[in-house]
Amino acid sequence: MGSRNPYHDNSMFKGAPTSSFEKARWLRKNMTLAEKMLWKRLKKKQVQGYRFRRQHPIHLFIVDFYCHELGLIIEVDGEYHNKKEQLKKDRERTELLKFQDLNLLRFTNRMVLNNLDKVMEEINEFIQKYNNPLTS
Repeated sequence: MGSRNPYHDNSMFKGAPTSSFEKARWLRKNMTLAEKMLWKRLKKKQVQGYRFRRQHPIHLFIVDFYCHELGLIIEVDGEYHNKKEQLKKDRERTELLKFQDLNLLRFTNRMVLNNLDKVMEEINEFIQKYNNPLTS
């Protein structure tokens, strides 16, 4: 988890097209309630001193939350992610992002809204494993 592949694009945006930045700005202004709740806990380096960005363009996508230092993407999925076609798209998207040496944590809106402490616990556990790969 901790090492980076030298052949991958290690930039923060991974070649995101210019059009993604305007869309990301719009998404930041129109976050869901679950995204807003999680953002309150992630912003200003509150999680073990790591900086997270919200609605961040990466490659062809805009991810909900991203920590470049950890190579960690956090997605908060609404109900439409349960549809068969969206599940397929999410799997393909995850594979493309993993190919760029990125890690992905997914949570449902419901989980964030009803059990934010558990979500934060899972994020912190990921960071602990990232920082201490031999202990996992």
